[in-house]
Amino acid sequence: MAKLLQTLFDGVAVGSLYALIALGYTMVYGILQFINFAHSDIFMTGAWIAFVIAKAAGWAGGDTPIWASLVTLLGSMIFCGLLGFVIERLAYRPLRGAPRLNVLITAIGVSLFLENTGQLEVLFGTQPQRMPTLLSSEPLFRIGGVGLPLVDVVVVLVAVGLMLLLQWLVFSTRLGRAMRAVSFSIPVASLMGVNVDRVVSFTFVVGSALAAAAGFLYAMKYPGLNQPAHSTWILLGLKCFVAAVVGGIGNVRGAMLGGLLIGCVEMFGAAYLSTSLRDVYVFSILILVLLFKPTGLLGKATVEKV
Repeated sequence: MAKLLQTLFDGVAVGSLYALIALGYTMVYGILQFINFAHSDIFMTGAWIAFVIAKAAGWAGGDTPIWASLVTLLGSMIFCGLLGFVIERLAYRPLRGAPRLNVLITAIGVSLFLENTGQLEVLFGTQPQRMPTLLSSEPLFRIGGVGLPLVDVVVVLVAVGLMLLLQWLVFSTRLGRAMRAVSFSIPVASLMGVNVDRVVSFTFVVGSALAAAAGFLYAMKYPGLNQPAHSTWILLGLKCFVAAVVGGIGNVRGAMLGGLLIGCVEMFGAAYLSTSLRDVYVFSILILVLLFKPTGLLGKATVEKV
């Protein structure tokens, strides 16, 4: 029973991180109908920016004030939000009417650019680093004999809070209504007075900020940061893309569900079957979903008149 509860808690914590990153994929796809493959590198940048902020401020150890984590989180989100805005403005907006293959190649180019510039010594360097301890790993409380560390509780609460905030933004605000209008039809939305450029830029800013939050939380849970071009970041990005597809690409609720599902499948498979095959379980779920429900668990089939 203790092992079951521990695995469930780990699955929810990791799945919450996957869901935050998957939201960025699904928001951009829902509006522009293309996959931003540079999104995983924004996640990586968020983790490293959090490291830079914490290191520069000298925050480490058990005496770190609780507000230090909030400052680091907000700083990382603001930086990556601005980075997302710049990427959309300089790399993607000029190609908005271009064939999708051109946009795909550009996304891959942006991804490689972020990975390689991140290795410059004036930025993050080529050596792995250890994130300063801002949140205690000691059990905050116990359930069924299983201790829940403060870092895991914060990861889940922050992730769920940000997902609920995004849900409110998309479905209960005027700006969210504009985002849904643009996702339905860009020409029609522009004819109705929606500023499409502003909506698209805002979407990139929000998606990048969520990826940065996931990067900060990931660095809190797994303090060992690999160098920016390490394959770990790419694999994490692929898993989150799988989560978006499994839930229904373009569907905000689907991205949340897909992230939690992928996280739980990965953790339970590693705990009860084989740790070395944890990535196989994730991509097996993708294959099964594409075979039996190609639109994703919460996705809807679209009908086009010809």
